[in-house]
Amino acid sequence: MSDAKKRKVYTAAFKAKVGLEALSEKRTLNEIAQSYAVHPVQVSQWKREIVEGIPALFETRRGPKKPEESTDPERLYSEIGRL
Repeated sequence: MSDAKKRKVYTAAFKAKVGLEALSEKRTLNEIAQSYAVHPVQVSQWKREIVEGIPALFETRRGPKKPEESTDPERLYSEIGRL
């Protein structure tokens, strides 16, 4: 039992690289899987995760942020003292 195979752990950068190459569709999933020595099902799963995660990139608003009105008593007292 000491010769049991350990699972391979891939970095996020590697997964992104393989998934983005699969998204480009210049080569088939099998060709990509062979060149990176991973299973084709794994490549398609990473591709699907990228596609599902893309909308989250655009959910946050960009641009100037509005100052939040704070009810922090210290800030309010300092404002009163300054006035």
